[in-house]
Amino acid sequence: MLPILTSFIIATLFSVGLIIAEMTDPARVIGFLDIAGRWDATLLLVMGGALAVTLPLFPWIQRRKKSLLGEPLRVPTARRIDARLIIGAAIFGIGWGLGGFCPGPALASLASAIPGVILFVIAMAVGQWLAGRINS
Repeated sequence: MLPILTSFIIATLFSVGLIIAEMTDPARVIGFLDIAGRWDATLLLVMGGALAVTLPLFPWIQRRKKSLLGEPLRVPTARRIDARLIIGAAIFGIGWGLGGFCPGPALASLASAIPGVILFVIAMAVGQWLAGRINS
């Protein structure tokens, strides 16, 4: 039960951070991608903050076998760049650019009950389901 409660608390904290940073506003993402127009650096600052927290801790995380709650850690080890990775990244990037959302902000935005957000999350879930079917 503790891992589920901890996951819920961390996801809620992450969602609140996305809302405070205005990453749930698709205009922020589109503004970041508009490098030739009215470029918005907000997303760059959010990514920089995430890196500032993650980079110093990552070597310590990689040495661990279990999480702080005792769950096994599954750190990705693949290093090969293949067609599957490139196609997946392209699909993610196209969806991100067209919709202005990536998965975290899209899920955090569900509380708004905006039809476009709901449609985006449904399409994202269908895409994840299809990817799982194709991979198996």
